[in-house]
Amino acid sequence: MVRCLRVARATAVKARSQAINALRALVVTATPELREQLRELPATKLAAAAARLEPGPILTTTAATKLALGLLGERCAALDAEVARLDAELDHLTAQAAPGLRQLCGVGPEIAGALLVAAGDNPGRVHSEAAFWMLCGASPIPASSGKTVRHRLNRGGNRQANTALYRIVVVRLRWHQPTRDYLARRTNEGLSKREIIRCLKRYVAREVFAALHPPAALASTT
Repeated sequence: MVRCLRVARATAVKARSQAINALRALVVTATPELREQLRELPATKLAAAAARLEPGPILTTTAATKLALGLLGERCAALDAEVARLDAELDHLTAQAAPGLRQLCGVGPEIAGALLVAAGDNPGRVHSEAAFWMLCGASPIPASSGKTVRHRLNRGGNRQANTALYRIVVVRLRWHQPTRDYLARRTNEGLSKREIIRCLKRYVAREVFAALHPPAALASTT
C-alpha cells in the first residue's frame, strides 16, 4: 500500500514541477505587460494567478499565452490536491505500520514511507544493524591513505532510503540541539561536514532499525 501511494506521489510531484517550469518559461516569453504581472510571483502564487487569467477569444498571441498559462495553472492546482491527498493517506498508513518510526525526530510520512518500502522490499537485509546500514548506504567505507585513517560516504545501497536518512540528518542539524552539539564537537576534532554527515546517517540508521525491528508488519503494509 505504501509503495503504490509513493509511486503515485512521485509522478504527481514530477508532473507538478514540469508544469511550474512550463509556466515560468511561458512567462519569460509573454508580452511585457503580462510578464511584469507574473514574473516576480513565487511558484504557488504564480500557478494561482495564471489559473485566474481570462484569455477571451484566441485571436492574438497574448490570448493564446493566457490560455496556456491558465491551463497550466489549473493543472498545478489539481496536482497540488492530488499530492495533498496522497500525503494524508501516507501519513495514516505509516503511522499505523510503524508508529515508533514516525515518532523519531525528522521523520515525516514521505521519509517513513521510503524507509518502510526499502525494508519491506529487502526483509532478509534487516536482520542486523550492520545489514541495515549496508542496505541504506550508511555503512562506513574505509578510505585510509598512508598514516591517515578515515572513512567515506557509501555510494551503494538503496538510494531512496539513503536520501531519507540524509533528509533526517538535515532536519536535525537545524532543529535538534544534540545533533547540533555533535556537529560542533566533531568539527573541532577536525572532521569535515561530509564526514560528520556520514556518521550521523549511521546513527540515524541505528534508530530507524530499532524502530522497525522486528519488521513483522512490513510485508503486509508495503
